Amino acid sequence: MTTFLIGIIILVVGGYFYGAFCEKTFGPDERDTPAISKADGVDFVVMKKWKNSLIELLNIAGTGPIFGPIQGILFGPIAFITIPVGCVLAGSMHDYFSGMISMRNGGAQMPKLIKKYLGNNVIKVYNVVLWILMFLVGVVFVYTPGDLIVTQILSQEAAVTNPTVWIVYGLIFVYYLIATLFPIDAIIGRIYPIFGAFLIVSAVGIFAGILMDGGANLTNLSFSGMFSQHPGKLPFVPVFFITVACGIMSGFHATQATLISRTVKSEKEGRTTFFNMMLVEGFIAMCWAAGAMVLFGRGTDPATGATLMVGLVSKEFLGPIGGMIAIIGVVVLPITSGDTAFRSLRLMVAEQFNINQQVSKNRIITTACLFIPAVVVLYYAKLSPQGFNILWRYFAFTNQFVATFALGTISVYLYITGKNYLVSLLPGMFYFFVTLSFIIHAPIGLMLDQRLGLEPTSYTASYIVAAVMSLGYAWFVTKHSKSQKEHIISNVIS
Repeated sequence: MTTFLIGIIILVVGGYFYGAFCEKTFGPDERDTPAISKADGVDFVVMKKWKNSLIELLNIAGTGPIFGPIQGILFGPIAFITIPVGCVLAGSMHDYFSGMISMRNGGAQMPKLIKKYLGNNVIKVYNVVLWILMFLVGVVFVYTPGDLIVTQILSQEAAVTNPTVWIVYGLIFVYYLIATLFPIDAIIGRIYPIFGAFLIVSAVGIFAGILMDGGANLTNLSFSGMFSQHPGKLPFVPVFFITVACGIMSGFHATQATLISRTVKSEKEGRTTFFNMMLVEGFIAMCWAAGAMVLFGRGTDPATGATLMVGLVSKEFLGPIGGMIAIIGVVVLPITSGDTAFRSLRLMVAEQFNINQQVSKNRIITTACLFIPAVVVLYYAKLSPQGFNILWRYFAFTNQFVATFALGTISVYLYITGKNYLVSLLPGMFYFFVTLSFIIHAPIGLMLDQRLGLEPTSYTASYIVAAVMSLGYAWFVTKHSKSQKEHIISNVIS
């Protein structure tokens, strides 16, 4: 219990002071934001701070801060320290600067910012990785809500042979398809904040339940075996960070923060809207991780899937009715995020291949073509007992790898404006190391260590290669920052 409460204190107190530090580093002022200077009544519209903050939270929070921490808590109580520290120093900082830099650039979205600050070659790589991320977000956000509906609402087994599973998946895909033709978001946008409130209230309910329970079965941190408690003997670095993903850092968040940057009235609202909403997501992650640890401590099989654990934790701490409300909230939010992901991917594909999306037929065909590989991935994910874990790790790897591009962009911006660029460069190096060491070693990646004849559990070669490449990441970002600054100075002189 003590370790959990220390983690909450780190999240709240550390978030307050580091948020103030990041705000001071950026230096928000009274200049007109894009919502004012480019107001068009459609994309650039002034909205109230509370509404921007709520929309930002709903855009970034879905199953990410729930499923990841439930699996991550298997690494032991170290999760209660790592989640808040990472959320403060990396995740919240990433979201804040992404939104604020977008505001300083007329509400530009991440691809445009990356092209401007990292160059034409980097943007080509980024676009490919972003396509993959959007595809995986869409697939994961069919899989997780679909399985929750089947197991927790319909009380059936979410097996690959169960026709109900595929009917539910099909209905979600139908919604995604219809959403390309009609502005359903305009309808759901009015009601899904209610479900977002369910998500927050459920986290608070779990938190209160843990406190009332006296923290029973919440293990405290011990220096003995601190990083080696996973039942599958998975290494803390990099697998913990890949597993927890959205509860600490998410590249997907930058794509959402830059959207909200177009509706913020004052730059001074950015800290609440971007930084603090990621802190709230960190709190949600902490609560679900703690709830899962309590149940594991009471004898729940550690091999229990994350989908089933959502239902068990919800009903344990919120009761049958409250638990069902929480589950409905966890179902609705990822569906709305999956819709956004597939829509974004459709537009990217259409732009790349010059497919006119104003024609309804073209929108349907393009979307349907995206659904075919999505169904194939879902089928193979359902075939294996570890299918979801594999799918989640591909999604989490891509998500965090995308974040390293945003962190590099932030570093260049801060450098050329004469500010402390280490606040983003160091987390960028760390996550570059984490993502690369994971994919270089993993069976779903290059399997370098095994190919070199090392033990399957050895990360020696992967660590070395990833460390060298992380230094290369820092060298490239610093070199490009200096080049950009010299270019700006020469243009001013000329």
